[in-house]
Amino acid sequence: MKIIKTGLEGAIMLETDVFGDNRGYFTESYNKLRFEEAGIDCAFIQENHSFSQAAGTLRGLHYQLAPMAQTKLVQVVTGAIYDVVVDIRQGSPSYGQWTGVILSESNNRLLLVPRGFAHGFCTLTANTHVFYKVDQYYSKTHDRGILWSDPELGIVWPSSDLVLSDKDKLHPCLQDADNNFHIE
Repeated sequence: MKIIKTGLEGAIMLETDVFGDNRGYFTESYNKLRFEEAGIDCAFIQENHSFSQAAGTLRGLHYQLAPMAQTKLVQVVTGAIYDVVVDIRQGSPSYGQWTGVILSESNNRLLLVPRGFAHGFCTLTANTHVFYKVDQYYSKTHDRGILWSDPELGIVWPSSDLVLSDKDKLHPCLQDADNNFHIE
């Protein structure tokens, strides 16, 4: 497994070994021992599946407040996404900074999104399937979001013709968002 830094401490991309032949390929998208050897200690307890029909579907920017904060391991099974993480840990040297990466069925990359980061993605293709493991259960009480178009963040999304949920259109900007993540 290859670890690729994203520029935000803790948010990393992973490339797994892919073994292919004339039938297709095989890869281990998660192996607890390999993750621990790489210094990633997550006890994933739930896996989610997101399906988006249209290219330009934007989901996010989402996070859960502590104590129900989630680490996510994101993988695209079909299609491609532009995946964005934003550091929302107050006191962090990279607070309010974001990075974006492309995850696709062909590059077999995964993105580890740590607690204290908001997460969102925009589909680059129609009929995109995204799977992500989390280390904490969903909690409606702790569910929060940041406006995808927050001008202070300045995220450059790959499309201007976006499909969003009503909920995602109404999130506050980072400066007004509920946030209990701190770095001492």
